[in-house]
Amino acid sequence: MAGDPLLEPFEIKHLTLRNRVFSSAHEPAYSEDGMPKDRYRLYHEEKAKGGIALTMTAGSAVVSRDSPPSFGNLLAYKDEIVPWIKRMTDGVHEHGSACMIQLSHLGRRTTWNQSDWLPVVAPSAIREPAHRSIPKEAEDWDIERIIEDYASAAARMEAGGMDGIEIESYGHLFDAWWSPQMNFRDDEWSATEPNRFRFATQVLEAMRAATSETFLVGLRLAVDQSVPGGIDEPAGLVILDHFEQAGLIDFVNVIRGSVETDVLLSDVIPIHGMAAAPHLEFVGRVREATELPVLHASKIDDVASARFAIESGKLDMVGMTRAHMADPHIVNKIAEGREAQIRPCVGATYCLDRIYEAGEALCLHNAATSREAEIPHHVPRAPKAKKVVIVGAGPAGLEAARVAGERGHDVTVFEALSVAGGQVQLAARNPRRVDLLGIVDWRLSELDRLGVTIEYNTIVDGDDVLDRAADVVIVATGGSAQLPSIDDPESRMVTGWEVLGGDVKPEGDVLFFDDYGNHSALSAAELIARSGANLEIVTPERMLGIDIGGMNHVPYARAFNETDTRITLNQHVRSVLPEAGRLCVELGSDHSDHRAVRHVDWVVADHGTIPNSELYFELKPSSTNLGAVDYGALIGGESQRVVRNPEGSFSLFRLGDAVSSRNIHAAIYDAVRLMKDI
Repeated sequence: MAGDPLLEPFEIKHLTLRNRVFSSAHEPAYSEDGMPKDRYRLYHEEKAKGGIALTMTAGSAVVSRDSPPSFGNLLAYKDEIVPWIKRMTDGVHEHGSACMIQLSHLGRRTTWNQSDWLPVVAPSAIREPAHRSIPKEAEDWDIERIIEDYASAAARMEAGGMDGIEIESYGHLFDAWWSPQMNFRDDEWSATEPNRFRFATQVLEAMRAATSETFLVGLRLAVDQSVPGGIDEPAGLVILDHFEQAGLIDFVNVIRGSVETDVLLSDVIPIHGMAAAPHLEFVGRVREATELPVLHASKIDDVASARFAIESGKLDMVGMTRAHMADPHIVNKIAEGREAQIRPCVGATYCLDRIYEAGEALCLHNAATSREAEIPHHVPRAPKAKKVVIVGAGPAGLEAARVAGERGHDVTVFEALSVAGGQVQLAARNPRRVDLLGIVDWRLSELDRLGVTIEYNTIVDGDDVLDRAADVVIVATGGSAQLPSIDDPESRMVTGWEVLGGDVKPEGDVLFFDDYGNHSALSAAELIARSGANLEIVTPERMLGIDIGGMNHVPYARAFNETDTRITLNQHVRSVLPEAGRLCVELGSDHSDHRAVRHVDWVVADHGTIPNSELYFELKPSSTNLGAVDYGALIGGESQRVVRNPEGSFSLFRLGDAVSSRNIHAAIYDAVRLMKDI
């Protein structure tokens, strides 16, 4: 790969970075007690092992007690963080990568009712929509204290071996002082000249005084907020020039946009269905206007786009952050000529949404990410090859086949349909979500490389499986869409699957009963809404798409808003009966006995799936383990050795929705943590 621009080294002052790829600062919420312990450390070390030049940690580590962590942030104001930081930086450096950390006072971008229950602070008492806190207007003693907190935190990070820090400068306290939308003061801390940079300048000067000359300091700066009344590109370039000319920063990590709502955040961090590398031309203009090294990350999730960004001179260091959650070994694979083996980021943004929904970032289709202590990114070969039969080529079956192939087993996959992918194929029928097919395509490519065969258009029964004389049988037959149970068993409904699959095309007045709250429901509803039908979505939940995070909620909400879709919360469908050529739908709530009626042409419903488990139960009596799983061994990373039937001839396991209705990540996690020890 000689001459590849991505592999060229780059220098930021004295620091030589071995290539042009970095992972931008983000908070995956892997901290324990606010410290970057083993899970946090191993996550970043894996990227260093994979060849990355620079891994930026935290997003952001908080510098003050009145900046309570809102998404698992590290506590940079505590002295006890230093040895944990040192252990992490030592591990990253050992593998040849640089390590930096992002520091911030979150300002109004957090909530007061957690941690120490201190009031949040900002230049003015202006509420941030996303986190909803109305901040206290910072007093003089707040300002003095927080400036010192920034400096102390920087000193701790240098003591912990960090190569440098960047300061979060979009939507947090640092940049709020120069923002015309967040600072309405008329004192010496106002957003007008000559006061607007007073706070930031004093923070940077205090940090510089508290650290050595070789400690790098940069800004992750919104050079253009892209909102009416906010900082625009010309104003942002003036801000950047101010800090550059003052000699206070060593690099700039360029952001375009604002983060105060989910809608705005999705433009800063686009999800699937949105344009790749949307801010690259803008960043190129910033680079032309500054002598500082320019870093940037925003949906640059494939190697071709990253390579173009460097080769065209748009930036100096290209951030592939979510891409490294999908595959932390991107750079090594490029350098070794194995670019085709890179597991793709499919832009699902399960990682970000899960931080807020469940308190940890997880890649939708790499279950090893953040579980490095239990699951290897490179599966080792088994001491003895076995014969493995897998029934079903959805996400669980494909992952089981991939891992078994990496283990060196003789693997055969049976698939009833003519294509692999299972429910992923349905999900991708929504044009906005077509990138999900990367989950399937990558695994099919890996199976080709590993010599694993798939027998398509093959429906097998127990005898067919037994004829293969397998050592291990995996049932990954997925699930089938089920309808919700309602008062009237004669009710007429169709499933969201039938809509996604194109089997039915509801027209006229359509009622969609979402009794599941996941993507399968809203994706089908989005297709109906965009088709021109008059749609009402009814859900018994207190919010729409209760299991869908804020980032993924945005395009659904946009579609339903633009099509005047009616959203009805806290209601069940009680019955659906024919009436005068249409359907009469009775709605009722758990909250009262009141009933309402709708007259529509179609009723569509989503209630998750029911397992396709017939084959499993047919095979169960012939298996050695009778289908039993030793959960202790599974969780502890040990082989399954359950023997409940000594007369059996094979071990039997089922995975994914063949067990119960869950999601893609659960199916893949099921498969890899079982198969890695077989």
